[in-house]
Amino acid sequence: MPKIVDFVVVLDDGIRKRHHHKTEKGRVINFAVHLEVRVREKWRVVIRYDCSHGFSHVDQYDIMGNKTKKAVDLTFDSALTFGDWNINENWRKYRNAFLREKQ
Repeated sequence: MPKIVDFVVVLDDGIRKRHHHKTEKGRVINFAVHLEVRVREKWRVVIRYDCSHGFSHVDQYDIMGNKTKKAVDLTFDSALTFGDWNINENWRKYRNAFLREKQ
């Protein structure tokens, strides 16, 4: 039976990290970790690590919603760990770059 973990971490006012992963027999079979910024009362994804296309990748968005996709050459387990760590360490940098684009 798969185990599902979902949680949200508030990093600052209007900044949150959403974390989701599903494991089966101790291995990650699905995951997504998002950094989101509230812009005009709507949550917008800034960066997301996930495996929605069958491979680990990161999507980075600009304020207009344009997306850049880059493969992450890691297992789902390692990509989840890295993505979670990277957002925890660099959320301020990602937030600032995202919000600067709207000026």
